This record gives sequence, structure tokens and C-alpha cells, in this order.
Amino acid sequence: MTWLPQPPGPRRATHRDEMLQRWAAELLEHDERVRGLDVEVRFDGGVAHLTGSVHSPGQLDELRSLLGRLDGVLAVWDRVQVAGCRPVVLDLGCGDTKQYGDNIGVDLRATAATALLADVSRPLPFAPGSVDAVFAVHVLEHLVDFLPLVDECHRVLRPGGVLHVLSPWWRHVNAVADPTHVRFLDVQTIKGICARAGSDRYWQPLNAGCDGATVFADLTPAVAAPDAAQLARFFD
Repeated sequence: MTWLPQPPGPRRATHRDEMLQRWAAELLEHDERVRGLDVEVRFDGGVAHLTGSVHSPGQLDELRSLLGRLDGVLAVWDRVQVAGCRPVVLDLGCGDTKQYGDNIGVDLRATAATALLADVSRPLPFAPGSVDAVFAVHVLEHLVDFLPLVDECHRVLRPGGVLHVLSPWWRHVNAVADPTHVRFLDVQTIKGICARAGSDRYWQPLNAGCDGATVFADLTPAVAAPDAAQLARFFD
């Protein structure tokens, strides 16, 4: 019998978040690389949510990296101001719900969350390098070909920006229960995005994993293809 990962039960998930919260607090108190940063970290379902402010992009990158190394962290999301500037964040295919209230909701359908009506399967109406982060939460599985959207995210992200991907894991019932799903994803799909042959849109994986129900990934644009050691942290 093949063992399949199972999503953690509510009690375990709560305890895991509590432990991660404690470790994050210890990092901010004792690690000289991030000690004293005006940032609050909250965990929910293995996802780190960062708020506050830092003086430079490098400080935020360092904190993201350190948090991503903690066992059990699935993703690192932030609403952190850098040098007094609020981040510009797109929420693609947002529907009725955005991941953060001040994200820019982009959807074909007009809802209370939608700020811009647009088809995410076509070029995004944003300038190159104009965005700090992009959320593609339960979006890719609805597109017959999601690679053009991934390329568009690469185009609009600034250097150091982050693409956050969530999708139902292909072996979980959620992947097949919705008849509008036309693609199925695995963590290895994320590897294929990062190391896609013939593409000049390179991605560095910051985080990638699966909790038994959902595939998570945080990706940042790169100037060269990730090497085998970088990929081996997350992928077979």
C-alpha cells in the first residue's frame, strides 16, 4: 500500500503554528541578521504572514529566507513596508476573496474584491517591474495553459518580487471535485516551472511543498536557471 501525505488535523495544525510562532519570535530576538526588525510574524496553516516595516529590501529578503528554513513552513507572505513604501500586490483571479484587503484584485468577474476587470489568461495590464508580489491562489488549475500567465507574472514583478502559488494537490479530492479544474498540479510541477527548458523566464524557488491537500510555492524571478542544489531542497 502506498502511503499518501494527509493534511494535518485541526489540533496538530494549531500546535504546529504555535511552535512556528515561537521559533519566529526567537529569530527576531536573537538572530543578529534580523534582530530588532519592526516586523510581526503570524502563522496560519503553516503560512507565515509578515506585517510591519523594514529599511531595505535586503532585510525583508533575509527574514523571508530564515523563516522559510524552519521545518513546517509552507509559504511566507508579507505586507511589509520597505523604506516607507507599501508593497504593490496583485491578487489574480481573486473572485470574492483577496488574500489581503489592500491587494489589487484582478478578475473577469466584477465583485466587491475586484479592482480591475481582466482576463488572466491574456497579457496582464501592468508595466514590467511594477509589482512587488503576485498571488495566484487556486488559479492555475483553471487554465488549460497556465505558462503564459506564469511568464506574465515574471514580467510584471520587480527584481526580488515574489509569486505566491496555491493549487489543489492532484491526489486530493479537492483537485477533482470542482468540474472547472482543467489542470492538476504537484510539487514537481513547480520544479518544471522553475527549470523549464527553452524558457528565458527563470525562477528561483524560495519555498515549495504540499500539506496533503494543497501545493504551495513562493517563487522569485532569477537571472539564470536554478542549479541542481537549489532545486534539490524542494524537489526530487
